[in-house]
Amino acid sequence: MSYKQGEIWLVNLEPTIGAEMTKLRPCLIVSDDTIGKLPLRTVVPITNWSDSFGSIPWMVKLVPNSQNNLSKPSSADAFQVKNLSIKRFDKKIGEISEETLFKIHSKIAKTLKINYKLSY
Repeated sequence: MSYKQGEIWLVNLEPTIGAEMTKLRPCLIVSDDTIGKLPLRTVVPITNWSDSFGSIPWMVKLVPNSQNNLSKPSSADAFQVKNLSIKRFDKKIGEISEETLFKIHSKIAKTLKINYKLSY
């Protein structure tokens, strides 16, 4: 099975500690498909959208459509970016556009205070 950047999967986030997002929930794969040899992916958890999230700089609104297959307005929480084993991944449910992926990557960079140009 393949797990690609930009895909949304149902992922089991249990067990958790403290304020970490919990349960089986949609997560967006944000890691580069070509980097890393371990069976891990970097993800951003997705939660229900709340109007109060509009003022939170790391939340990205996701509107349900036929590409992402989300059932309701949701939010990608770039502050809770994490690396997870692919054994936690249950089922692919959709994917997002390049534009939305860029927006989420930008929010991740903001949470890490990456304010400089990166080059390999």
